[in-house]
Amino acid sequence: MSTPIRASSILPGRREEIELHTADGLRLVGELARPAHRAPVATLVCLHPLPTHGGMMDSHVFRKAAWRLPALADLAVLRFNTRGTSSMRGTSEGAFDNAVSERYDVAAAIEYAEFHELPEIWLLGWSFGTDLTLRYGCDPAVAGAVLLSPPLRFSGPEDLANWASAGKPITALVPEFDDYLRPEEARERFAAVPQAEVVGVPGAKHLWVGDAETVLDEIVRRVNPSAHVPLPTSWDGPLETGDVSAYADRTVAAFADRPVPGPAAGQRES
Repeated sequence: MSTPIRASSILPGRREEIELHTADGLRLVGELARPAHRAPVATLVCLHPLPTHGGMMDSHVFRKAAWRLPALADLAVLRFNTRGTSSMRGTSEGAFDNAVSERYDVAAAIEYAEFHELPEIWLLGWSFGTDLTLRYGCDPAVAGAVLLSPPLRFSGPEDLANWASAGKPITALVPEFDDYLRPEEARERFAAVPQAEVVGVPGAKHLWVGDAETVLDEIVRRVNPSAHVPLPTSWDGPLETGDVSAYADRTVAAFADRPVPGPAAGQRES
């Protein structure tokens, strides 16, 4: 019997709690989800939105990616809390550092994926996580990047230049009604990266509420082109239901009533 896939649906997969260890001595908590009965064809390393505004490894698009994509698209999904960030999985050591020391968090996640021989590593950044991706993710082990709602606040022209030189594919999914960077300006800013693809998403906003399925489809198109897209909206087989009640007030990073910080004094801002 076919069952509709809902926000709380957990499709079959192998899921394990993991720990990342940074070069500056911190322990970060996370989870790795893989297909249940076969090897993944590619890997998503998720870099979450701004933790001072509710971002975490369970921000709704990443949670849905981990619960669905191992089964629907043969992808491994690695998500974790950057330093000082909490979720139901736990709290990572350290403290938020305005995209400075977070460089070690990104490196630890890539290193974990490499060490465990996860295939075709793609970085999936969202908001603040896109800045971490652009600043610190142009690593030889990384195949490419997908950016959700990139604000280009903590990253600058030199970071874009690094990606341009590397030639690695970048896709930026930009909401029509984004709070920080909308499609037309995004195309101008990303013109510095010849291989960058900017996809404007009609009707969408920064937090992708109501548009997670569109986002997952676009991710899979880039990372596993052989998968059937659009992804199924129902599942013919066993599934579990996750408890999302703990995130009733932080299902997405909440920006509306709090100023979003840029780089600290003395740091660059594009």
